[in-house]
Amino acid sequence: MKNARHFCWPVARRTLFMSPKSLTESASKGTCASVLPPLSDEASLYVHWPYCLKRCSYCNFNKYISRSVNHSAMTECLQRETETLLKLSRVSRITSVFFGGGTPSLAQPATIAAVLERVSQHAQLPEEAEVTLEVNPTPAGTSRLKDFIDAGINRLSIGVQSLNDEDLKLLGRDHSSQHALHTISEARRLCPGRVSVDVMFGRPGQSVASWETELEKLLAVCDHHVSLYQLTLERGTQLFKQVQRGELTMPTEDVTATMYMTARDILEMHGFRQYEVSNFARSGAVSEHNLGYWKGQQYIGVGPGAHGRFMPHLEGSVQREARTQTLEPDVWMSEVQKFGHATRRWISLSHLALLEEVLVMGLRMTDGITHQHWKLFSPSDNLHAVLGQSGDVQELQQRGLLILDDRGLRCSWEGLALLDSLLPTLLLQLETYVRSQGRRGNKDFIQPQHREGQQRR
Repeated sequence: MKNARHFCWPVARRTLFMSPKSLTESASKGTCASVLPPLSDEASLYVHWPYCLKRCSYCNFNKYISRSVNHSAMTECLQRETETLLKLSRVSRITSVFFGGGTPSLAQPATIAAVLERVSQHAQLPEEAEVTLEVNPTPAGTSRLKDFIDAGINRLSIGVQSLNDEDLKLLGRDHSSQHALHTISEARRLCPGRVSVDVMFGRPGQSVASWETELEKLLAVCDHHVSLYQLTLERGTQLFKQVQRGELTMPTEDVTATMYMTARDILEMHGFRQYEVSNFARSGAVSEHNLGYWKGQQYIGVGPGAHGRFMPHLEGSVQREARTQTLEPDVWMSEVQKFGHATRRWISLSHLALLEEVLVMGLRMTDGITHQHWKLFSPSDNLHAVLGQSGDVQELQQRGLLILDDRGLRCSWEGLALLDSLLPTLLLQLETYVRSQGRRGNKDFIQPQHREGQQRR
């Protein structure tokens, strides 16, 4: 179990920026209809707010500590980039919106409302569409929850991380356990049934017994969605340096594995169904936005450092692209003001690269990948043909870690906990098969993962 990252692709740079006029002219010329995945007029939208009040000791996200934020300029640029990329993608319907960061609850509610209004001007945003805001459980953040709901938010994701005050200090969080509990209570009052909490395990000095007690306490007050993340040491962070110097000790792999398996059992006893490696829901309260990622659906990334996956309507463009926006907020704003967007790089995904994403993301779900879903991306090569003939894949099945049957491909309960170790075998077989069919693909591949709704940099 590791914290998640999005795919990272070798950079194949093209012209860095095109004006909105150029985008529109190119889009008007149309594209080939015979493309994979099938053309879709739907996408989800991720909006990145890069600012935080302080940097947590474990965090290497794309975030910036700024004493002064130009909210007016940020709002204008988020609106403009949203409009430009919606036009480029030509999607007519946005299925969900996720405001992540950074600390997006530091944004003004008017900014949230303005972005949603701009979306509605250029695409259909159904009234029932899931619109999530990540919330830092501080008194300041909690006091504005109603304003965010009034602005159009209908789902809240609270970064609790821990209910141990000493651990919160160690992690550099700016809230206490009481702040977290109060925020959960207020969020549930304002947004009943649509509140998620993030909690970390594998923290320095943490034991299995203390983790069980903490999780039970959280489940006594939380709503219908929980995301579990193992704390991962990220090179360059303060926590990494403390561990390297011997000032802190991390739990062993065996201990963290026990923590994860224990948490799965406890959550199940409380009525939560695991539907993805790190995510659990009851009463059907799954994250629709994240399901879009795991099912390989299109998504548009707006804001500094945001990632996207969609098929642009440009002359000669017949492939989905992996897109990344400029990281640094001031530079990002300058580019958006000048060009209408700040897409720093984009890479056309080959057939192999696309199938790698479908495989890796799909296997994160407990339901896995159905044959019907795989066929959307690979109509001529079914899962049995691609993977079923491999002796190494058959061995994973015989060990009870992987299931390939009439439903499709998925991990067993035991296999899901070991997904990271299963993927190299599956990816190697996928690459071998695709290349044997004479198709080219991106050679380099880095396994993706991500936090609940959030995009990691």
